[in-house]
Amino acid sequence: MTSSTFTAACATGPDWQTIAARCLDELDAGTFPASLGWLYVTEPLAPQLGELLEHLRSRTGVHDWVGTVGAGICYTGREIYDEPAAAIMLANLPDDAIRLIPPGVVAMNRMLEQNRGWIAERGARFAIVHGDPRSAQLPQLIESLSETLDSGFLVGGLTSAGEDENNIAIAGNLNENALSGVLMAADIPVVTGLTQGVSPLGGRHIVTECQHNILVTLDDRPALDVFREDIGDVLSRDLSRVAGYIFAGLPVHGSDTGDYLVRNLVGIDPERKLVAIGDLVEPGDPVMFCRRDGDSAHEDMQRMLDDLDRRAGGIPRAGVYYTCLGRGRHQFGENAVELNMIRERLGDFPLVGFFCNGEICHNRLYGYTGVLTLFV
Repeated sequence: MTSSTFTAACATGPDWQTIAARCLDELDAGTFPASLGWLYVTEPLAPQLGELLEHLRSRTGVHDWVGTVGAGICYTGREIYDEPAAAIMLANLPDDAIRLIPPGVVAMNRMLEQNRGWIAERGARFAIVHGDPRSAQLPQLIESLSETLDSGFLVGGLTSAGEDENNIAIAGNLNENALSGVLMAADIPVVTGLTQGVSPLGGRHIVTECQHNILVTLDDRPALDVFREDIGDVLSRDLSRVAGYIFAGLPVHGSDTGDYLVRNLVGIDPERKLVAIGDLVEPGDPVMFCRRDGDSAHEDMQRMLDDLDRRAGGIPRAGVYYTCLGRGRHQFGENAVELNMIRERLGDFPLVGFFCNGEICHNRLYGYTGVLTLFV
């Protein structure tokens, strides 16, 4: 197996030219023979993303790039928001070890069909992908791509730009309203962990009656009565306080690690005792209620890092981190606590990523989570 090598850089500045120059100086562009590049930028840099990408392609000689725009970006020990900034990572990978995943269902399926032999021969089942949150098909696309890759493992996130025109991803070229990224051969070894940003309040309940995304009864009782019991008397007296603090958790079927999908509460009807959540449910589905809890999120982050440290077996070669825009400074504080936890536990290594409008892990779209992949 040929080992991979990585280098990364991050910079802020008044314009894309300054940022590019600072990153290229740090990367020592031209002397590092790379075959793949990651590029993550904050939203103020989004209008110039095409120019920045072409400049980096010309100066580095790297043809294949992936990345996107975030409300904030991640780098080794750093989180950057609000100002123009870019995080770049270059990788020198084994020969013929990647295939870009083009945007659009037709183009994606054509690429997979054309590379069926390569996928089987190289055991290509791991992909890094980025999606546009405006696309209603994303959950189905993520699941379908994983199934096509024989339970392939996907990681990544959804662009989190505030303005629609800035929801741009990179898969070779710029694209939007799609899922795209890069598929990697098995001789690029990785380990991945997921950490939740909320903690369950009580046990699981079974949906016994529902209408689309509206919980009518849980455990054959009015849904709101069950909800009130789980959240406690204080919050029950003023349900207006639960917004942004209490969520629904949908346990992942077959998970041996207790994973669950976090979904927003979107409405409460006190008269009819109904609770509406941000996902479709069916009778028989399990559901629980969760609390956004900074201490629990910190503890679960540490649990994930301890597990990854054990599995990585040493300082990683590099990493990519996709974390919810509701985490970071909003949950851990202003001093890059989340990114510094990674560095303190796992070591100082090249790492890039961004704050997402939804996180992708394995074959599902999550929320309020952090997904960390290490190249080992």
